[in-house]
Amino acid sequence: MITDVLVMIRKRSRTVIGAALLGCCFMTPQAALAADCPGNPNALGTSRTLVVDPTAHPRIGTMQYPETLPLADHEVVLTFDDGPLPKYSNQVLAILASQCVKATFFTIGSQARFNPEGVRKLIAAGHTVGTHSQNHPLTMNKMPLEKVRQEVDDGIASTLAALNGDKSKLAPFFRIPGLMRAEIPEAYLASQGIQVWSADFPADDWRHISPQRVYDLAIQRIEAKHKGILLLHDIQPRTVAALPRILNTLKERGYRIVHVVPATADRPATPTEPQQWFMRPPTETIAITRWPKIPNFVFTATRTLPAPVFADMDWRDADILDHAQRARVGASVRTLWPQPQLTGPAPIATLPIPAADVFRIPEALDVTLLAARSAADRRLAQRAAAVPGVGASRAQTMSARQAKQPKQAAHQLPAAAHGRLHGAPLRVAPPAASNASVHVAKRTPRAEASAAGKRVPD
Repeated sequence: MITDVLVMIRKRSRTVIGAALLGCCFMTPQAALAADCPGNPNALGTSRTLVVDPTAHPRIGTMQYPETLPLADHEVVLTFDDGPLPKYSNQVLAILASQCVKATFFTIGSQARFNPEGVRKLIAAGHTVGTHSQNHPLTMNKMPLEKVRQEVDDGIASTLAALNGDKSKLAPFFRIPGLMRAEIPEAYLASQGIQVWSADFPADDWRHISPQRVYDLAIQRIEAKHKGILLLHDIQPRTVAALPRILNTLKERGYRIVHVVPATADRPATPTEPQQWFMRPPTETIAITRWPKIPNFVFTATRTLPAPVFADMDWRDADILDHAQRARVGASVRTLWPQPQLTGPAPIATLPIPAADVFRIPEALDVTLLAARSAADRRLAQRAAAVPGVGASRAQTMSARQAKQPKQAAHQLPAAAHGRLHGAPLRVAPPAASNASVHVAKRTPRAEASAAGKRVPD
């Protein structure tokens, strides 16, 4: 019976050990690192370390370049610029340490010179340190080669001085200030074997926005691409406030942190495929034609080659060629283009002058100008129209009067107006019997003389 118990114990032990070994085989590196993170068993951790060769891929970051780091889906690389600044950089280091996360820091030379201990803290915490120029100029895309070289070299020298000259601790990584890329700084950095880092998505934490906005932008842009390089700044208080939430959200949504280090003689680059260096690598089902690059030709000589002669050509009739060589070719005759002929202006068609009788108004007995009728005449006409038989007599009397003096009626001012102007009002006789004609009272001699003086001449 004791033997049976011992056998059962041995079987159970083997089962437990086998289950433990199987779990260890399927355990991800992130879970292992998170479990080893002191004080935080649920830490985000660092999933793996990516070793890159700066000379093989001199420029990365899809914000400006076609290539980026060879990351898998849901892998993120954290980068921080512009430090070290003790007030905020130390808080960023503490937040990263609480999650056992490794990042890449691009230091400014002047900051490293004033805070050398901050640079040494980055190395002691196991982070990668690159450079970010000496004075952070935002005009590097317009600088000549001499100033670019000075900014790059001085930034490296200041950071190395903080590391006591240990070049093995400084990565050949460089981020152009403000991402103001240009051919001159890129070419110089490539000649020095330095890899230029852009980014895949920023959080805009250098702008005057709230920590909530920094968090929202970081998560939204990471979720849009699902992998890449995140650009942050360890000198901003809003970054310090938003960073814990960013790391917790990445953990909740299944993202993993990748630590990037440069390749060395003792540490070869991580094996990768060319398509892995693209954010959206092309699939094998899509045919892509890649034309070969044109090589840079170097001319060994610039002398002019001699012109070919007819004798060098393989023609059948040699006599014709010799005759063509000895023939005299006449000078070319310049062809004169026809010049435009200057002619006088063409006659302009004019209309005939209208005759004078076109504007002449016929003076008939039945033509009555309305301007000659006064207010008094209009009142008389109205009264005559009210009495039967008076209207016709009034019309005959007025027509006879205008026939005698047509021009005077046309140019004479209204009689009522003359009467009011000279103090002699017009006297109108009351209408008589129905058969009597209507008579207009004559004006006084004084009024007649005044009216004749103001009469408009014909």
